[in-house]
Amino acid sequence: MHQQTPVRFRPVISACPHLIHGADYNPDQWIKWKDTIWKEDMRLAKEAGINELSIGIFSWAMLEPAEGEYHFEWLDEVMDMLADAGITAILATPSGARPPWMAQAYPEVLRTGRDLRRIRYSARHNHCLTSPVYREKVAQINTLLAKRYANHPALGMWHISNEYGGACYCEMCQEKFRQYLKARYQTLDALNEAWWGGFWAHLYTDWSQIEAPSKLGESTVHGQHLDWMRFTTDQYIDFYQAECAPLREITPEVPITTNFMRMEGHDDVDMEIDYFRLARVLDVVSWDNYPQWRTDEGDEEVACQAAFMHDLFRGMRGGQPFLLMESSPSPTNWQPVARLSAPGGHKLHSLQAVAHGSDSVQYFQFRKSRGSYEKFHGAVVDHEGSNRTRVFREVADTGAALAKLDAVVGTTVPAQVALLYDWENRWALRDAKFADNTDKRFEDVVREHYRALWHLGVPVEMVDEDSSLNKFKLVIAPMAYLLKDGFAKRLADFARAGGRVVLTYMSGYVDQRDLVNLGGFPGPLKELAGIWDEELDTLYPDQSNQVTWQGKTYRAQGYCTLVHLEGARALAAYEKDFYAGYPALTVNDYGQGRAYYMACRLDDAFLMDFYRELTASCGISPVLPGALPRGVSAMARTDGEREYVFLMNFSHHPQRVDVGAGGARLLGCGAWQGEVVLEPQAVEVLARAR
Repeated sequence: MHQQTPVRFRPVISACPHLIHGADYNPDQWIKWKDTIWKEDMRLAKEAGINELSIGIFSWAMLEPAEGEYHFEWLDEVMDMLADAGITAILATPSGARPPWMAQAYPEVLRTGRDLRRIRYSARHNHCLTSPVYREKVAQINTLLAKRYANHPALGMWHISNEYGGACYCEMCQEKFRQYLKARYQTLDALNEAWWGGFWAHLYTDWSQIEAPSKLGESTVHGQHLDWMRFTTDQYIDFYQAECAPLREITPEVPITTNFMRMEGHDDVDMEIDYFRLARVLDVVSWDNYPQWRTDEGDEEVACQAAFMHDLFRGMRGGQPFLLMESSPSPTNWQPVARLSAPGGHKLHSLQAVAHGSDSVQYFQFRKSRGSYEKFHGAVVDHEGSNRTRVFREVADTGAALAKLDAVVGTTVPAQVALLYDWENRWALRDAKFADNTDKRFEDVVREHYRALWHLGVPVEMVDEDSSLNKFKLVIAPMAYLLKDGFAKRLADFARAGGRVVLTYMSGYVDQRDLVNLGGFPGPLKELAGIWDEELDTLYPDQSNQVTWQGKTYRAQGYCTLVHLEGARALAAYEKDFYAGYPALTVNDYGQGRAYYMACRLDDAFLMDFYRELTASCGISPVLPGALPRGVSAMARTDGEREYVFLMNFSHHPQRVDVGAGGARLLGCGAWQGEVVLEPQAVEVLARAR
């Protein structure tokens, strides 16, 4: 374990050394009115402080209306128009939605569903990732785009496709899955052992017998389903790299990204990709954020969830600044309830992303579509078409605030706490049949640990089991059910070198093949934790136990495990049921560090008290010295010399905040120190020496 000195990253787009303020722009939808609407759009964009527009995301049918017939003239005009206006273009490859002629001429490009029926031409993102025809067509259009705009002054970045997700079950993909398994296991004997094929007669004697698991959530061969999810991620990594190949060859200096979605908590697990793995081949992570703001005191919890997601995506490339590629400046059209933001709310929500490490605030969309599915989705420019709307004024106010924060560009969040969130672990937990089979609540539990630190004002970075742990002082690993090869040793080495580790119940149950670790739980973590976790009791929602720690009693709910001390010390014990007196919280000295084991799911009050004491003992300071009022969040970014503290009030009434020595106000006038009043839905940024 060693501390890393914070660094300042270069601006993502070299020609735009500012925080990016932009939007998805679809001028091809307004080409009949280009002499009026296009020109007005440029005027309105400048007035709103917009310095970037993302174009071409779903434009394949306009660029190639018939096979081999290309029309780039309209895009030439748009690129020139952006350059003349001093606006950077994030130019997209159009692979997210193929044109109708392609589906008609080459049906193989269409995706096949789990029922093994080909999906008809519809919507978007229903292409087959394996199809040689589709890959060839994508390579052709991407090559033409790269050659045509390689030296265009507006080009700042490439945007690959849009919101990757989903799997194809066609025979080409099935055969590619078999080839993936052959490379992974070499022999059928090794595969059968990994998948525990003796159960229910799932012993394969020929590779051709293997098919993708087809029934969502009902996979009986858990190792097979886990490998299918890994394979799907590999498919997307391979497809992304194939899309990038001509762009990297022709425009090697232009950065490339693709935009991620909020898949955490997604109902359809097969839509998911292991984002940590995909992120490692991107130049910069970007993602699309659409919280369901309530416009009441419930916004505090929504803000915490949004912060969690920002920190998750920042963590995917080791703390490197990310891009907020999409957000909505006004209500979305697809959420169950889409409320308006209160005055000031849009700027607050936008700068929250910057506070957590984003170097951009971007919207879907710039101008509202006139027809089809998203005609009522939020936008900078309403159907009314002018600058007179409240939303436009809020966007312009946000643009003015971002323009004052050039010093923040490229700075990092000084997180010394790592919180484990591993996609393979979550997939394995979803398949596992034990305990609570309705929902293991992995995401809820990770968020509970995060929420305590967010309320305390302690920055957090999300990691997976392959991430480096070197820069952290504290690693929290809730419900680490699946342990990849080597992860337990890296955690032990981290603790041995002086780090603190927090482990919980339901950890170390299976290895990376999803086979149970023999010898008792938490498997390879037993020595580090200094305990043997013998049994797991699952409580009904109306049941609970209680635990007293340092003179205060807390609620244990959901899961209670019965552990035996094997070197560790008990810090608290259960007080009810037949396991009253069993340890509920333990600590084990390990080398120069320590490992804590939470044997049960403890309530929010405990997590707040526990992490307040633990972070202080680790020498981890919150952003501000005093306790934060409910609804107020404090985050910091730094270049190593200067620190930029973001104060955000997500409540709907004024809050008194102790800013200590304070600093110069970057959004307001003068300086703040001591106790200050932060208005409802307000945000301020203080600059101070680190």
